[in-house]
Amino acid sequence: MDQPRADLIWNGGPVLAIESSCDETAVAVLQHDGVILAERVLSQQEHLPFGGVVPEIAARAHLAHLPGLVRAILADAALSPGDLGAIAASCGPGLIGGLIVGSGLGRGMALALEVPFVAVNHLEAHALTARLPGLAEGGAPFPYLLLLVSGGHCQCVAVDGFGRYRRLGGTIDDAAGEAFDKVAKMLGLGWPGGPALERLAEGGDPTAHRLPRPLLGRPGCDFSFSGLKTAVAQRLAILPAPLPESDAADLAASFQAAVADVVADRVGHALALMPEARLLVVAGGVAANATLRARLTGLAAARGIAFAAPPLRLCTDNAVMVGWAAIETLQAGRAAGIAVDELAMPPRPRWPLEQMADRLGTSARATAPA
Repeated sequence: MDQPRADLIWNGGPVLAIESSCDETAVAVLQHDGVILAERVLSQQEHLPFGGVVPEIAARAHLAHLPGLVRAILADAALSPGDLGAIAASCGPGLIGGLIVGSGLGRGMALALEVPFVAVNHLEAHALTARLPGLAEGGAPFPYLLLLVSGGHCQCVAVDGFGRYRRLGGTIDDAAGEAFDKVAKMLGLGWPGGPALERLAEGGDPTAHRLPRPLLGRPGCDFSFSGLKTAVAQRLAILPAPLPESDAADLAASFQAAVADVVADRVGHALALMPEARLLVVAGGVAANATLRARLTGLAAARGIAFAAPPLRLCTDNAVMVGWAAIETLQAGRAAGIAVDELAMPPRPRWPLEQMADRLGTSARATAPA
């Protein structure tokens, strides 16, 4: 289908959203005003024996779990398929197999129910989570600075308006979440490694090891964690094996402190590049890290601006954020008099935020309610 089904105008009914970009299989239903009617996230356990996400296994798991999750979510929300006003699914960036499965199910439902389909950018969904009504005290008006920090992404983004994003800086090697997972693996922790490392670090001394702070104090707001990861490996090479738990805790705490120092420094530089921002937002899986949250809270307070972070369940990949991004898209289309229906938009492994302004037309994307 090359053209939107122009006769399909969102009727304001509930939006069913699907997230399948990596290893979280998630479905949610939201009202037009952002009220969450039901949400479920299934963290795939099929990857545990491999110590990381296997793309083919992830796609097959989405295929196995999604139909049942959709039925369960509709039952949770006391809705029938005919009650839905729109269907949304993550269409990128991410693992292409999972994106094909999730978006394929969403498109099929939209066609069968004759309701609009919204192809959601996974990064934009993270970027807009803070605007979910009731999440941030006083709301999250534009513009604001977003720190998107996860297993695959680490970047500072100026969110100037709905669909208008400027990438101020990003990682030049490993993302922060990737570094957490790799260091956790070095320490013999389970997968996913980030939460396990944070738990271990709670009993450690963050000053026990003098680890490097890559790019600390340098101009700009790019990130680099590869050297820090290598420094941990070198330190482990000279420590006794097997490593006593107290020593492992000290090394985990020292690594975590180094990441927090680097991130706070880089975000401070990004705020200097965006003096109009009165709000700092952190999103993505690593946003659940308590040490990082504390540093960013202090940074925002020192700059005299507000700070917002999603609740922990909305930091990792979830369908609530997909549903809210779809609602903002549908609202933008309605405000501009455009029938939003994106059946023709294919899933893609790469989908930079900077491309979003042209998706529905710059004027349509810019007129969404603040």
